[in-house]
Amino acid sequence: MVDSSLPSPASTRSPSQPSGGAVSVLDLAPVLPVVVVDDADDAVPLARALVAGGLPAIEVTLRTAAAPEAIRAIGAGVPGAVVGAGTVLGPEHVDVAVDAGARFLVSPGWTDGLLSAMRASGLPCLPGVSTASEVVALLERGVREMKFFPAQAAGGTAYLRSLYGPLPQVRFCPTGGIGPANAPEYLALPNVGCVGGSWMVPGDAVAARDWGRVERLAREAAALRNAVTAGTTSHAAPAVVPTGSASGVTPSGGTCR
Repeated sequence: MVDSSLPSPASTRSPSQPSGGAVSVLDLAPVLPVVVVDDADDAVPLARALVAGGLPAIEVTLRTAAAPEAIRAIGAGVPGAVVGAGTVLGPEHVDVAVDAGARFLVSPGWTDGLLSAMRASGLPCLPGVSTASEVVALLERGVREMKFFPAQAAGGTAYLRSLYGPLPQVRFCPTGGIGPANAPEYLALPNVGCVGGSWMVPGDAVAARDWGRVERLAREAAALRNAVTAGTTSHAAPAVVPTGSASGVTPSGGTCR
């Protein structure tokens, strides 16, 4: 079995996480922010707002020229953040992400070549799937944690619920078409570790550098797991991951788990 966890103090580990102090990226918070950075100068204050709101894991997509510098800046300037690279499409993107200091990798899909490159990096990774066949193919390769994309278009919660019966050993981070209204439905599923989304970093707030609004939206997103546990969609519960609690999390040197 291939390990892809991030080690962390046992006090932060949930019962679903592996022993030995390892924490999966899927378990750091109920929501993984998917961030597109156009101006690297925005990276640090944006990440600080997300971490302050209770979302320490941050996926910076490699869709812009500013992304590598943004990842580098967050890693150096926001101790509470666990910053990763998203939209990883090939070995060259893996190299860029590693050079920038990314601590995990996320792809919308996968090939054997891409999976090999991600594994060779030594970083935890979430390869993307949208069909049962892709899930089984990754299981054959020792991968048990995956991104489900595009979640809503690929069947949403009904599809993931159907996958759980024959494939209960797999956990997902569904991304694509997910927001605060339907995120609790995903988080209530036993095979969903967290969801990915960008609603807590709306473009107008980032353009206005309204980091207070970003922090508020992040705090509401971080409370979604508590809302599911309580059987309500209220956002009034405290954040699941307290500010800065992931600051000591460092990559284990494993690959895709």
